[in-house]
Amino acid sequence: RVPGRAELVFARTFWHPPPPPRHSREAGAGSMSSAQSELADPPKDGISAMSFAPEHNLLLISSWNCEVAMHDVLTNVKKTGYTHKGAVLDCCWGVDQTKCYSGGVDRNVVHFDFEAQTERTLGQHDKPVKGVAFQKDLGCVVSGSWDKTMRTWDQRQAECASNTSLPDKVFTLAVCQNRVVVGTANRHVLIYDVRKLGEPEQERESSLKFQTRCIRCFPNGLGYALSSIEGRVAMEYFAPDAASQAKKYAFKCHRAQDEKGVDTVYPVNALSFHPTYGTFATGGCDGKVIMWDGENKKRLQAPWAYPSSIAALAFSPTGAILAVASSYTFEEGEKDHPPDKVFFRPMSEQEVKPRPKQGL
Repeated sequence: RVPGRAELVFARTFWHPPPPPRHSREAGAGSMSSAQSELADPPKDGISAMSFAPEHNLLLISSWNCEVAMHDVLTNVKKTGYTHKGAVLDCCWGVDQTKCYSGGVDRNVVHFDFEAQTERTLGQHDKPVKGVAFQKDLGCVVSGSWDKTMRTWDQRQAECASNTSLPDKVFTLAVCQNRVVVGTANRHVLIYDVRKLGEPEQERESSLKFQTRCIRCFPNGLGYALSSIEGRVAMEYFAPDAASQAKKYAFKCHRAQDEKGVDTVYPVNALSFHPTYGTFATGGCDGKVIMWDGENKKRLQAPWAYPSSIAALAFSPTGAILAVASSYTFEEGEKDHPPDKVFFRPMSEQEVKPRPKQGL
């Protein structure tokens, strides 16, 4: 049975109730830039994920309208696409811009070859597939599901290459060099070496007190950022030694304060690292995007405002463009909301370059 959207929205959004309002000192919101452009043919239903192709300005977009589409950002043209039998919850590129993978509510992990225009179902989970990521060292795709498993799939093989049991259902996963980082329900974070997927290299509890929403690895491979539904982001490091663990920290973001000093706390849905500088963008249900310098613990500019919740973010391979998916994520249930849109924001060095602390 393919679950309906209402059932899935409850499971992904309201399974853990949002925290009560609390005080914050975050600065006010900025506005949208007139220099940015919009995707000409965005999905007609909620956007679930976006990813730029390696070394190309081709953008892959998955959505709740059961489609995975490839867009040329420079010409603003939808090149091609394919569909699942249910909402698509994640997508990723393969080894290059000719191949991609996706997974979703129909429980299938799908491989698509854009050159040959051929589609192949690599296999199936027992419940919806929440995350997919290509691991280039293994040459295969890693998938995480609500069935509490992580599986790897090699298009050269007829069956699943590995099947790893997890403590709870997968909310997010990311690959980083020879590691896979998985965030599950009940705040579990599991770090695997791709060469030894039978047991986790490390098993942690999220340092944030509320449900994990997104994990993305540092470009330098030293750690990862983790966001939660409670307007916070944690910066974590892989190395278990005391010096490395002393570097980790968490900070508040995506909060709107009223005149009485009480604020509304928003989920942080999306994270994306700049490929050159290692700074990163966060996107929340407040419809704001913010750039951060994680190394120096600084916000780089005032928040940029968009019409609806930020569902996904993606930097282009050079970091010159930030794709922003403004798409209601049903954090307040069924209601009227702005149409789903994707914006392309040109990024200047001033907006993304780290700002080291000034010496005395």
